[in-house]
Amino acid sequence: MPFPSGAVYCAGNICLDILVRPVESMPGWGTTTWVDSIAQYLGGNGAITAFALGKLGSPVRLAGAVGDDAFGDYVMARLASAGVDLSHVRVTPGVQTATTVGLVNARSERLFLHVLGSSALFEPDHIRFDPGFSYFHLGSLFHLPQMRHAGAALLERARAAGLFTCVDTMWDTAGRWMQDFAPLCPLIDCLFVNQDEARMLAGSDDPAPVGAFFRGRGAGMVVLKMAAEGCAVSAPGEEFRSPAFPVEAIDSTGAGDSFCGWFLAALRRGFSLPDAARFANAVGACSISRLGATEGLLGFEETLAWMGLRK
Repeated sequence: MPFPSGAVYCAGNICLDILVRPVESMPGWGTTTWVDSIAQYLGGNGAITAFALGKLGSPVRLAGAVGDDAFGDYVMARLASAGVDLSHVRVTPGVQTATTVGLVNARSERLFLHVLGSSALFEPDHIRFDPGFSYFHLGSLFHLPQMRHAGAALLERARAAGLFTCVDTMWDTAGRWMQDFAPLCPLIDCLFVNQDEARMLAGSDDPAPVGAFFRGRGAGMVVLKMAAEGCAVSAPGEEFRSPAFPVEAIDSTGAGDSFCGWFLAALRRGFSLPDAARFANAVGACSISRLGATEGLLGFEETLAWMGLRK
């Protein structure tokens, strides 16, 4: 099936990640534990997906919110370095940029402590669909409080503007899951979901029932992110799994968000669905091989070379 080749409009949270590694257990209060690394990185579901698209040379705009602080300056500069259009990012004085402290163990598992900050102020009215875009990717329905009950209306607006709609489910800290997500399903052309989220939304993490669950509720295509097992795609007339690339896992933070960006970048370049899945699996492998969500990402030709498709 053909996919549009135009630019991507991303909306989602933008935050600063402060990652601590390795942390194998929580020390007692009043103690000090030495670790190998404490460093800051670009974070946020919308931000990482947009960065990944920009890194691959895809035209991409990001809508989101940051505070007027040093953390906001850092993430904006990092996004600009990948060529992301930031004209729809709101900078709000007197508000902290959303921030996550991530504790990462030696097996790349994570525990996150998060403050919403500027993400709490990001509203649907901040999103404007200008001409020249082919895709709309909503990265953080559950992480943006003002979006939770406006997601369906936002996707309707995107559809009316002629955009191919994509949604990444993310984890619902409020525990409402399908209560809030069900109205979006008939308006989603491409749904990204990982296995943990699929268990909460669809009651299964197995590709066949997950695909059937969401497509039965109107989603056009379902991409199940399966970490070390790669991914599975359920689309009209096409059901398949794509294996992961074996690498040493250092940090899985943001790997799923990068996966989404590279899957969309592959679609707009005319890749088949199996090739897009393999390409996105490659970015997942590159991402988890370095600490930080975007530190391991390569450019388009470099990624093809890493996959053995270019010399």
